[in-house]
Amino acid sequence: MNMSNNLSYTQTGDYLLPNLTLHQPKTPLGKYGRMRLNFLKQQHPVLYHTMLLNGSLYPTLNELEQTAAAMKEQMMTDLLAKNPAPDKEKNQMAWVQHMNSLREQIEEVIQTELIYN
Repeated sequence: MNMSNNLSYTQTGDYLLPNLTLHQPKTPLGKYGRMRLNFLKQQHPVLYHTMLLNGSLYPTLNELEQTAAAMKEQMMTDLLAKNPAPDKEKNQMAWVQHMNSLREQIEEVIQTELIYN
């Protein structure tokens, strides 16, 4: 038997099983990374398994998470510059409504452009 492919094996009964490990991140995935992970699992299982096996899945998901966070922050700044929020102290409910509306717009863009693309 030729085992010169730099893999180590463990004897289990009559079988030699390769010692394989997946390199997963030490930090858990955030909201957008988990959303993309679920999307890949459900809609693109071949791509998911390919990325998982070649070790590119979790680095890609972490990068997407960082991109989404930066995009969210930049878009909130831009939207607030174009559509200033009402005075929080004078009309708190209008301020909350305005900020939630902006947040929902940003979420929709992130999901369309990054997650489900």
